[in-house]
Amino acid sequence: MNNMQQMMKQVKKMQEQMLKTQEELAAKTVEGSAGGGVVTVTVNGAKKVTAVVIKPEAVDPDDVEMLQDLVLTAINDAMTKAEEMAGKEMSKLTGGLNIPGLF
Repeated sequence: MNNMQQMMKQVKKMQEQMLKTQEELAAKTVEGSAGGGVVTVTVNGAKKVTAVVIKPEAVDPDDVEMLQDLVLTAINDAMTKAEEMAGKEMSKLTGGLNIPGLF
């Protein structure tokens, strides 16, 4: 029975650490950009877009599709960086084990 209690304590401790790490990740941000920085997107570690900055030179009323592509590219760049950041932080808790659906 002691082994089971110890294991449950360890699981609870790991859950608490994971929650803390997720909270810390939500406070961290990464930036993605496109078009040499004319479009910049900020994403937090919880994978939420927190800011979009579009410089005036990116806006061409005759080429809205280009601006749309730049925004999409910047978002995807930021999301990839957020995934990498979250993966690094979570791997510290899991000892490098890849646990699907963890984050």
